Amino acid sequence: MSKSMFSDINVAPPIEVFQLTAKYNADTHPHKVNLGVGAYRTDDGKPWVLPVVRTMEAQMACDATLNHEYLPVAGLADYSNSAIKLLLGADSPAITQNRVIGTQACGGTGALKLAAEFMHRHLGVDVVYVSNPTWGNHVGIFKDAGFSEIRKYRYWNAEARALDFDGMIADLTDAPERACVVLHGCAHNPTGVDPTPDQWVKIADACENRNLTVLIDIAYQGFATGNLDTDAAAVRYMQSRGFEMFVAQSFSKNFGLYNERVGNLVTITNSEDAKMRVKSQMDLIVRTMWSNPPNHGARIVCSVLNNPACFTEWKDDVTKMASRILLMRETLHQKLLALGTPGHWGHITTQHGMFSYTGLSAPQVDVLQSKYHIYMLKSGRINMCGLTTSNIDYVADAIHSVVTDTANCQQASL
Repeated sequence: MSKSMFSDINVAPPIEVFQLTAKYNADTHPHKVNLGVGAYRTDDGKPWVLPVVRTMEAQMACDATLNHEYLPVAGLADYSNSAIKLLLGADSPAITQNRVIGTQACGGTGALKLAAEFMHRHLGVDVVYVSNPTWGNHVGIFKDAGFSEIRKYRYWNAEARALDFDGMIADLTDAPERACVVLHGCAHNPTGVDPTPDQWVKIADACENRNLTVLIDIAYQGFATGNLDTDAAAVRYMQSRGFEMFVAQSFSKNFGLYNERVGNLVTITNSEDAKMRVKSQMDLIVRTMWSNPPNHGARIVCSVLNNPACFTEWKDDVTKMASRILLMRETLHQKLLALGTPGHWGHITTQHGMFSYTGLSAPQVDVLQSKYHIYMLKSGRINMCGLTTSNIDYVADAIHSVVTDTANCQQASL
C-alpha cells in the first residue's frame, strides 16, 4: 500500500474538557463526580430540558404551516430582533434609531467567529486582547481568523483569588489603537469573577481612550444573578456610552439548547448607513461559512420571547437554575469553613455564574481525580452545577483532604 497523503499530519492535542468527560464516562467508581462539563445539571445530576422548551417543541410539531425551507442567510429575523431586545432593552436607542444588526449564528462560538472574520477582513484589525485566563476557544477562534497577535490582559489575581483590575486597566491602556478587546458580559468563564459597575466605567474609559474595537461575549445572561436585565447591565452601559461594538449572544445555557447551536451576533453601529454596509458584508461571510443557519432552536427562542406567558415561565426557569447555582456556592463554602479547610474560600460565593475558579492547583486536581474520582479542569475551574445535595459532602471532604495534605507538606518543608 502506498504512503497515505495524511501520514505526515501531526496528531493534535485532545480538547481538555471533552477528554475529561470521556474519562469520567469510562470511570466505573460509584461516587464519581463530573465538575468539568460546562452545562447545567439538576440536583439529580441530569440535563434539564426546560418545560417551556418542551411546550414549544410540541406546538411546532403540530404546526402544519412550518416547513424545512432554508432560512435567509442572516437567519430568522424575528429571532435576532427578539434576542437584541432581550440584550439591550426594547427602548435602546440603537434599536429605535435602526442602527443595530442581528445575525443568527451557530451558537455563541459561531457569533464570535463571525465577528473575528468581519473585523479582520473589513476593519483591518489584526491584534486581539483576551483575558488571562479566558474561555479556551477564544484564542483558537481568533488565530483561525488570521489575527497575527493574540495578547492577554491581566484578569485573575491568583493570590487574592479576585479580579486584577489594576493590571487589566494597565494592559488595555497600553493596547494599540483599534485592537480588539474581548470582554465577558457577565459570569466570566472560567473564573466567575466580574467587574463591578464602577469598574465597568473605567473599562469603558480605557477602551474609549485607546479607540479599541470592543467585542463582548455574553453566553450566560441570567446565570450570573438570576436577573436577565442585571446580567445585561454591562452591555447596556457600553452601548449607552456610544460604542460601536460587537456582542456575541448564546442561548445554550439559559434555554438549555446546547446541541441546537443557537447564537446571535449583535453589531451596534452609529448610523443606518453603517448598518446597511455592515450587513451586506456580514451576509457574504455567513454564506461562505454555514450559508444558512438552522431553524429549530432559533424558532423555540423566538416563540418564547414573543409569548408573554411563555416568557414569564422561562424567566422563572432561569431564576430556578441560577438559584440552584447560588445555593451550591453557599453550601460548598459553608462546608469548607466547617471542616476548617486551610486557605480562604470566600471567593466561591462572590464569583458569579456557572463556574468557579477554586484556586486548587494542578497537582491537587490530579489527586482529586486519581484518588477521589472527582473530575475538573487542570486550572481548578469547576462547574457549580456538577455539585448536588447528594455529592457535595463527598466533594468538600475530598477538597479538604487534598488542601490539608498540601499545607502539611509545605509546612514540613520549611
